[in-house]
Amino acid sequence: MEDKKDIRSLEFCELEDVFSKLGEPKYRAKQVFSELCRGKDINEITTLSKPLRAKLCDMFKCELPTVETRLVSKIDGTRKYLFRFSDGQSAESVFMKYNHGNTVCVSTQAGCRQGCAFCASTKRGLVRNLEPCEILSQIIGIEKDTGERVSGIVLMGTGEPLDNYENVIKFLHIVTHKDGLCIGARHISLSTCGCVDRIYDLAKEDLQITLSISLHAIDNETRSKIMPINKKWNVETLLTATKDYFAATGRRISFEYTLISGVNDSKEDAKAIVDKFSQIFARSMPLHINLIPVNPIEETQFVPGSKTRIFEFQSILEKGGITATVRRTLGPDINASCGQLRNRAQDQDT
Repeated sequence: MEDKKDIRSLEFCELEDVFSKLGEPKYRAKQVFSELCRGKDINEITTLSKPLRAKLCDMFKCELPTVETRLVSKIDGTRKYLFRFSDGQSAESVFMKYNHGNTVCVSTQAGCRQGCAFCASTKRGLVRNLEPCEILSQIIGIEKDTGERVSGIVLMGTGEPLDNYENVIKFLHIVTHKDGLCIGARHISLSTCGCVDRIYDLAKEDLQITLSISLHAIDNETRSKIMPINKKWNVETLLTATKDYFAATGRRISFEYTLISGVNDSKEDAKAIVDKFSQIFARSMPLHINLIPVNPIEETQFVPGSKTRIFEFQSILEKGGITATVRRTLGPDINASCGQLRNRAQDQDT
């Protein structure tokens, strides 16, 4: 027997169709959609009659993952979660507090197939994509646990969002809908390692999200060594796609650049970024590079450079007309970057 679809994976228009086919008024969709996005089970939506709730339970499942692990930073209140789904797979999420509101970093896949050398999330490969409801449920679970509203989302956890394109787009439609979580698209960032074909698809979606490009090296030889996707779409092809994305959407592009000592963090590397950007991007195009000192993981020998070296790198970019910031480290005492918590849980399962 085919497994039932989870009702939380339905977009608002799909839920309207469900009630229409059941002979129910369309306003039912608004009632149910709002309650589901806030974590209620079908049987907890008491504005519906018991017979109608029973019908929906026959048609759909309605599941939330369990919190397997919760780590809370004593330094800044950052929380790291490992959520366990009904099939035994898990995903990591991070709750971060800022002056402007609370942001959650969500995972979009169980594992990852991209093979980036510095990333713990990809070391066990890809198991499966997460459904829209499973990405949504990470936010629901965190809001329930913290008792606080989430106002921003970054799709930068485990997995490559554009490798799970259809499910991620549905998730974005759900969380931005006025009757859902109503999180503004401008408060959502999606990070990709460089799936160029999907960047062009995303440009057509009319979503005012921020696209973040995981760059991490500016020359093709280095980038191909640490990011295998560069062998399919090289630096020039990727940067051209980002330029075209900006032309289509008007949204500023952000670049993520993990600084690895002795690999990509020299003065020459910084100057090469300035040169390459000036070749491809117009001076009027707003660009931002977020510099990230590499997070050491067990599987590699990568380490960050000194603070002096990092700020020299930043200075060269800024003198070249590129806005550059060094990422603030959140939850240092709980190792808040993604991947290692899930890997340790898998080791315990085997």
